[in-house]
Amino acid sequence: MKEKQVSKLSGQSLDIEQAHIENLKSIFPQVVKDGKVDFKALQLILGDDIASDNERYGLNWAGKMDCFRHIQEPTTATLKPIKEESVDFDNTENIFIEGDNLQVLKTLQKSYHGKIKMIYIDPPYNTGNDTFIYPDRFQESKEEYLQRIGDKDTEGNLIKDGFLRKNSKDAGHFHSNWLSMMYPRLFLAKNLLHQEGLIFVSIDDGEIHNLRMIMNELFGENNFISQLTWKKSYGGGSKVKHVVVLHEYILVYAKDKEMIDKIELPPNPEARKYYSGKDEKHDTRGPYRTQPLATNSMDARPNLRYPIIFEGEEVWPEKQWQWSRERTLKVQKENGLIISKESGKWSVRYKQYLFDENGKERGAKPFSILDGPYTQEGTAEVKNLFGNSKIFAFPKSTGIIKRFVNYIYQDRDAIILDYFAGSCTTAHAIMALNAEDGGNRKYIMIQLPEPCEEKSEAFKAGYKTIADIGKERIRRAAKKIKEEQQGKLDFGGGKLDLGFKAFKLDESSFKPWRSDITTSKQLEKQLSLFTDNVKPEALQENILYELALKTGLDLNIKVEEKKANGKKYFAIENGKLAICLEEKISKGLIEKVIKSKPEKFICLDRAFAGNDQLKTNTALQMEAEKIEFKVI
Repeated sequence: MKEKQVSKLSGQSLDIEQAHIENLKSIFPQVVKDGKVDFKALQLILGDDIASDNERYGLNWAGKMDCFRHIQEPTTATLKPIKEESVDFDNTENIFIEGDNLQVLKTLQKSYHGKIKMIYIDPPYNTGNDTFIYPDRFQESKEEYLQRIGDKDTEGNLIKDGFLRKNSKDAGHFHSNWLSMMYPRLFLAKNLLHQEGLIFVSIDDGEIHNLRMIMNELFGENNFISQLTWKKSYGGGSKVKHVVVLHEYILVYAKDKEMIDKIELPPNPEARKYYSGKDEKHDTRGPYRTQPLATNSMDARPNLRYPIIFEGEEVWPEKQWQWSRERTLKVQKENGLIISKESGKWSVRYKQYLFDENGKERGAKPFSILDGPYTQEGTAEVKNLFGNSKIFAFPKSTGIIKRFVNYIYQDRDAIILDYFAGSCTTAHAIMALNAEDGGNRKYIMIQLPEPCEEKSEAFKAGYKTIADIGKERIRRAAKKIKEEQQGKLDFGGGKLDLGFKAFKLDESSFKPWRSDITTSKQLEKQLSLFTDNVKPEALQENILYELALKTGLDLNIKVEEKKANGKKYFAIENGKLAICLEEKISKGLIEKVIKSKPEKFICLDRAFAGNDQLKTNTALQMEAEKIEFKVI
């Protein structure tokens, strides 16, 4: 019997370049030929809309082209569970990941694509004193780049996360280094953002102009929401030579602004006192307040200047109305306007009800200028948890993060990502907010294990890395929130999630295939390795999570262990995926797996060693039952 070819599972993250080509192919199939884009064919379709010269508006810097190479290069890295550093690993849906955020974001591309409702990051501000991972050379091969950042050693094996270095202001590529660090991370983060999602990025005066340019390029100028100005502190400045800087900025962009109907903060109980009007006709919408219909603040729009007929008279605005004629007539018929005349001057006000037509209380609109909460409050929170305010310098306060999370307060099951997690203020804020309003928001924190300086208070207190501080803050904040919740009412029978699963970026459990083989001896050695491509020291649990990530499942997979003929396999996500990691597979196990009707079955290739007939029969049976079958 001829052996049926069984597809092997790719050990790499999502291929960004290929995904873009496939998207283009779905729109213009005629421009993709042999897997490559035919730009001449594309230009014929789009005509003059393709820019072909260098005289166009945009941001460029030394190393920008390399950013795309770094983005498109898949990673073979994986995330390994660290249960001993976790809290309530088996039940929590919160995630903490330790590792270089560029590589981690790549590992999350398949599993979390379009699932993150909000991203907040507080990246290095590029002051000349901060450190981060950035390329320092702009002409090198792909293999040189991977070896330099620590992704691969000279043998082609992944070895470490990368390395930090200080970006001094006297560096030749001071701004370029920072832009090259930020661009690929923002690019990958955008892929993870939900269609109705928002991203918030903190920054100061130093790079605000550059950041806004790359955000416009990546997210589109049309998806700009606001440039918030935050008064972050008060007082001080005695040593400042020129101007005391009390503010920072937060850039807010949408993934797709057209998908967001409106942004409102939660209803403010203090605002209810202004709703004093009674309207029996609309009693289901509660009391109302009145607002002027005329406006002088908008740009002149002739279509908004028209008369309202009241008691046989024409009522004209001084400049124009806020609403269209159609909307105004509709509200007038519903008794929603209050029209009066005082001292010969007309007044037209509309009724603004406390509840909308769906019975939801009206929320407050966010302002572009924020006066607090202050950085000093963030420092006080760290002191309250650790007993030492110097454990982490200049942390954001949970109050400012809560304010941003409340931009999406209607979605209380949202996943929120922070990939410059630092001391994990974002995780603290989300747990606290869930405790306050009964939400079930989940977080994903990503933090590089940046070493604490030996002379620092953090190092003296036993914290070797910033990631260690972040994990400990979550533990301490969770304990404090739990204590504060004792005796309080349970929100709708829901359970407050105060745990987290800890993961670390690490090398794959599978041996990587070298692509730079040039001699027959190298090829012979590589083929001998790939008769068994699973590393002998690999743990089943690590392999399980790696396969979940690389098949598109998230890190909160539900795993059920099952047995057949003395062998075990794992049923994941209610049996949609079946994985067997046994060294030898049996006919009985295959039959039980087929009866359970999973969508996909994965097992070790070596489990069929010496039994090609069983492997071929398995492939044919799986195909007949429409079960996707892959081996590793």
